Amino acid sequence: MQKFILAGFVFLIWMNGGCINSSGRNDQDISSSTDKYIENKGSDTIVNLALAWAEEYQKSNQDTRVSVTGGGSGTGIAALINGTVDIANASRRMKSEEYENAEANGIEPHEFIIAKDAIAVIVNHANPIDKLTLEQISDIYSGKIRNWSVLGGEDLPIVLLSRETNSGTHVYFLEEVLRLGDKNNPTLFSRDTLLLPSSEGISSEIRLNPNAIGYDGLGYVTPDLKVIAIAKDPGAAYILPTPETVIGNTYPIARDLYMYTNGAPSGAVEEYINWIFTPDAQNIVSELGFIPIVNP
Repeated sequence: MQKFILAGFVFLIWMNGGCINSSGRNDQDISSSTDKYIENKGSDTIVNLALAWAEEYQKSNQDTRVSVTGGGSGTGIAALINGTVDIANASRRMKSEEYENAEANGIEPHEFIIAKDAIAVIVNHANPIDKLTLEQISDIYSGKIRNWSVLGGEDLPIVLLSRETNSGTHVYFLEEVLRLGDKNNPTLFSRDTLLLPSSEGISSEIRLNPNAIGYDGLGYVTPDLKVIAIAKDPGAAYILPTPETVIGNTYPIARDLYMYTNGAPSGAVEEYINWIFTPDAQNIVSELGFIPIVNP
């Protein structure tokens, strides 16, 4: 699958009191030259996709500027609750307490599922391990299993890599993998887990460290990373993450990706959201390694 990784996570650079958006223009200039401006913030998993969408949309909608920045799902949702963005990107669903905070602030979150994703568990190609159960991954990340030899690998310590706590991917992995989908399960990441600010950071460390294990959205996985096949339960089939296994609901760590607006969108935001569900926009989803929800 062809992937186009767009470098960088912060696409808004504060400069001269203004802010550079995905078109490379300053917000102060935008306000005088266009009557449509959309602020889009949140998930680092989605940020490359959001930027690619913004750039493509602006080619045929030159009176609209879409400003894109990452920072994590929590950051985007918090900005929506505070009323400072038009669209919040999230790689997890908003929590009940976030809805309550939004409503208390006069915000009514409106949810859109804009694509699907698989979370791939990755290791260095030098690591002989190629399959794990969800329970084994939970035991690894909670610190119960600390050496690769326990799993049939080399007698080497396991180095744990994770996204930071503000990441929707971190939250999803905690709830669905470490806690195995059990809301009453109190399992936490081991204190030895290294928290990294980006998906690219995890991938880079995996390439350099044969003892490391990490997880990334499928769209960030490149051929120089080894992807682990995962079984939902002991004795079940081991499945690799692919568009087909996500669509067929056989890969056990798959999720929806979201955009949130304040109420049902209107005007420029509505036009942009509607475009995201067109075949042209969903084709970009496939190109970046995610799974479209509309056949391109």
